[in-house]
Amino acid sequence: MKADVARARNLGWVIGVCVLIALLEGYDVQAFGVAAPRLAPELGLNPGQVGWAGSAANIGLLMGALLGGWAADRWGRKPVLLASVLAFGAFSLATAAAHSFDLLLASRFLTGLGFGGVMANLVSVAAEVAPPGRRAAVTGLMFGGMPAGGAAVSLLARTAGEHADWRMLFVLGGALPLVIAPLVVWLLPETRPTPEPDLDRNLPHALFGGGLLGPTLLLWIATLLTGLMLHLLLNWLPLLVGAKGHSAADGASAALVFNVMAAVGAALLGLAADRAGVRRTTLVAYLVLAAGLWLLAGSTALGPILATAGIAGFMLVGSQFVLYGLAPALYPVQVRSAAAGVSVGVGRLGSILGPLVAGSLRQAGWSAGQVLTVLAPAALAAGAAVVTLTYLRRTSEA
Repeated sequence: MKADVARARNLGWVIGVCVLIALLEGYDVQAFGVAAPRLAPELGLNPGQVGWAGSAANIGLLMGALLGGWAADRWGRKPVLLASVLAFGAFSLATAAAHSFDLLLASRFLTGLGFGGVMANLVSVAAEVAPPGRRAAVTGLMFGGMPAGGAAVSLLARTAGEHADWRMLFVLGGALPLVIAPLVVWLLPETRPTPEPDLDRNLPHALFGGGLLGPTLLLWIATLLTGLMLHLLLNWLPLLVGAKGHSAADGASAALVFNVMAAVGAALLGLAADRAGVRRTTLVAYLVLAAGLWLLAGSTALGPILATAGIAGFMLVGSQFVLYGLAPALYPVQVRSAAAGVSVGVGRLGSILGPLVAGSLRQAGWSAGQVLTVLAPAALAAGAAVVTLTYLRRTSEA
């Protein structure tokens, strides 16, 4: 009994530290979008330069996820996670100190490298510390900190007012990771198993061999489409709400509702996946998401817009984190972080494409409703990929 209590207490500390890390990452990811309206004129940036600076962190995250996962499988989750936390904290501070486009671009890219290392390793830590049958719930709880962090920076910016110094957002977002870094050292266990000489570390074989070609490709399709939808909405939802005739404050309110409900969805859909199964949970989630996006596209009054934005946040982010929990279970432990990193990287490709798709469609004359409508088929396709993946996985294990 005492051993069970101690194990539960230790798990609670581990989850708590990981939630803090995810919260701070979500804070910084959203901080750039919040800071951009004041950052751009101060540094003399044109819209194209703002777009590149915003994308730099996503590009760095893609590379960091691949490198961080590969490194963790060789040297351990804990040291790589610690280095990643220190990196995104330090380069968030560098963002606050940037006084030119070149320095800003470099700072955001290097911050993204840290983000990527964190995400790949949090996925693996969640898989390895979670009790049997609780992987999706633990993953959702850990990553639920990310939308909570995004909501926090939105609230902070609204509270500080129009004349607040944008640099302080990054000072706070950079200092806090450095403050909690000792907790990673003290409280997180090293979850990597003791290396064995006969373990196969061939990543391509682990991803595509042994009947995993189909499941891997389906996972990537679902992850890419989910990342595309998520980051299109994170970047464009306030602008699309404004294009429907509402104020900038109304657009910010829609983004806030989206993030708050996303944090709730991350926890509850993870719990549902553990209890009802990934197949049933994701089938319902993506169907409701498609319906919510279709209703959001057709809504003009603020009340329905806020309600459907909340539905989209709940289902979309919750589904993404269920996918994060599913990824490590597909692959052997010796390449788990690397395989999870590849999956995160594929999702990050979607996150880069999402804002570009929205911008291209708007540039071509599409209305806000038309842009949102095109996301509904993407949600259905992602859901179909996950359901097929779970069927193939069950068949291969039979």
